[in-house]
Amino acid sequence: MTSGERRLAERLEQKLDDDYRLWYDVPMGPRNTHPDFCVLHPRRGILVLEVKDWKLGSTILNADKQNWEILGDNGPKTVINPLEQARQYAHAVVKALERDAQLVQPAGAHAGKLAFPWSYGVVFTNITRKQFETAELQHAIEPNRVICQDEMLESVDAEDLQSRLWGMFPFGMRGALSLPQIDRVRWIMFPEVRVPHGSNGQGALFDDNDADAQLPDIMRVMDLQQEQLARSLGDGHRVIHGVAGSGKTMILGYRAEYLAQASTPSSKPILILCFNEPLGVKLHSVMQAKGLSGKVHVRHFHKWCRDQLVAYGQTLPANHMPVGTMMADMVQRVINAVDRTQIPSGQYQAVMIDEGHDFAPEWLKLVTQMVDPTTNSLLVLYDDAQSIYERGQSRDKSKQFSFKSVGIQAQGRTTILKINYRNTKQILQTASLVAADLLTADDKDDDGIPLLKPIGCGRDGEAPLIIRLPTLRDEAFAIADEMGCAHQEGHTSGDMAILCPDYSTRDLCAQMLHQRQMPVEMRRSPGDFDPTSKVMTMTVSKGLEFLAVALAGVGHMPAKGEDKQEAALVFYVAATRATQRLVIGVDGNWGAGVRFL
Repeated sequence: MTSGERRLAERLEQKLDDDYRLWYDVPMGPRNTHPDFCVLHPRRGILVLEVKDWKLGSTILNADKQNWEILGDNGPKTVINPLEQARQYAHAVVKALERDAQLVQPAGAHAGKLAFPWSYGVVFTNITRKQFETAELQHAIEPNRVICQDEMLESVDAEDLQSRLWGMFPFGMRGALSLPQIDRVRWIMFPEVRVPHGSNGQGALFDDNDADAQLPDIMRVMDLQQEQLARSLGDGHRVIHGVAGSGKTMILGYRAEYLAQASTPSSKPILILCFNEPLGVKLHSVMQAKGLSGKVHVRHFHKWCRDQLVAYGQTLPANHMPVGTMMADMVQRVINAVDRTQIPSGQYQAVMIDEGHDFAPEWLKLVTQMVDPTTNSLLVLYDDAQSIYERGQSRDKSKQFSFKSVGIQAQGRTTILKINYRNTKQILQTASLVAADLLTADDKDDDGIPLLKPIGCGRDGEAPLIIRLPTLRDEAFAIADEMGCAHQEGHTSGDMAILCPDYSTRDLCAQMLHQRQMPVEMRRSPGDFDPTSKVMTMTVSKGLEFLAVALAGVGHMPAKGEDKQEAALVFYVAATRATQRLVIGVDGNWGAGVRFL
């Protein structure tokens, strides 16, 4: 920010009421125009402001309605009238908004025009109103569309400043924005805050630059808190603790895209790591769809470890080892090689860890060393309630873990997201009921691991369907029928998933789908996952989401010898994958409202 822009931002924050929304230097609309400020008010409308720190005499040499001559660093130059600059920004936004039938007048003399006010103006942070009038700048720029230096002082009355802002609007413009309309405005104005919907995501279904493209019926955007957090993340080490469905992964994707677009061809790549292979494949497909796969490397942790060993000529573990032993040995080999500088540290301009609760402390310590110290950009997303891989430690011991102990310096840069936006109220209540005793809020300092109790956003939906049949085979048939109904209602294969507690239940459900002649993709082993797969185990579904989810074999949880707490958490994670519809298959012994604990 220039000094004048900073002063204006402070005044607007101080003097505007809480129902105003304010964006500074954010790309707007399909053309990614960059007005200095955009102000939105439900009853007032949209106002675009251009800010100039110019001074009379030393900066402004000549001015008319089309062009202004100013003194730049390299001598005099001609620039567009700042009011015309603001007008062009505003018209680009209005043109995009007028494509939405829900934002325009449906009939009458102004049919097809925005149903709410909009305008534009200029702020001169170093020119007083008296200087403006003495220099006769009113002949070059409409005086009512200008705020001058002495009209934005700290001593200015809030009502006076607001009157100046809304005096920029043409007389007679009326209208108000409903909350759904505000979300639609944000969806169109700021494409980067769109929440993916369905298997392909809204971004893949809508082209902002296609004038004839049909706007989606369902528009979902980040919550304002999520948007503010995503836009304000700076460099340094940062940790976001968030409940399931709070938008952690969405914020990570926004941050990765922002850094990739801001990077130069010579910049080091950005690394996104997760433990769950299906989540890694999904994130990779998102970055690939955005054309960022060359700048953003997405890996699940053990594949990244193997790639490091191969790239730097280190010996791989023997193939005859048990899988768990082999993976542990591979990680240790990378740790040892980094300690001996055979594998270099600081390889990435930024490192982002999704589902950080799945990472053992020594993994976090290793990955933290991969951040380039000149950028020091590390982002860790965490939710201890979804920690279903315990790494040989008891839950009590894992809660004693601190980020500082593994080199993550996030004190003072920790954010907590408690609101679940993914699930309907009914789905979240069902998921939380089973794991209720494990979701008791447990606040920690900003270096510890808080256990967060999710707060629903209040979105209503249908109650989860409980299928109670005598055999698992009957249950699998019934679930296949439910998925068939969802398919007939328009849900694609990628919008649905059947999640199972074990491999045998997974195979049985896939068999039933085949018998119903329904398309089915099944993840059988690491390496063959497709983002549209819809039959998998509950544990590998972490980080994913689907419109319709069926949980098969819940009545057989926990399995013999399985820890009840872990089974409850696995159920919670699996149930919260559903955004709209949840089906739960149980046997006759599993009563309504039963809990594992």
